[in-house]
Amino acid sequence: VQLQGLRRLGAAWGSLRLSCAASGFALDDYGIGWFRQAPGKEREGVSFINVGRKFYANSVKDRFTISRDNAKNTVYLQMNRVKPEDTAVYYCGRAPRLPFSLWRVPSYYGIWGPGTLVTVSS
Repeated sequence: VQLQGLRRLGAAWGSLRLSCAASGFALDDYGIGWFRQAPGKEREGVSFINVGRKFYANSVKDRFTISRDNAKNTVYLQMNRVKPEDTAVYYCGRAPRLPFSLWRVPSYYGIWGPGTLVTVSS
């Protein structure tokens, strides 16, 4: 799983889009999750997509949208109405088959992207 390791800057209530591009395997054969980790905090699940189903953390529901472009073998996280508390390093991860109830558990993900720093100013 490769993720563009770029720093993303945004202003509060603006929009950002993160990309997670895969090489060596087809993304739609796996579950792909977006996680984030703020300084001093644990990695938390943000969103997950697999077999057409999508899941979101309550803190981002109705603001973030996960999607997949199979032709580009890429998963996106569209972030709208971002807030300063969305500031974190964002990671995408690949998970094998797992019960949907476990998508927030980082230990089930075998491969991670390098992370992208997202900074949202107030």
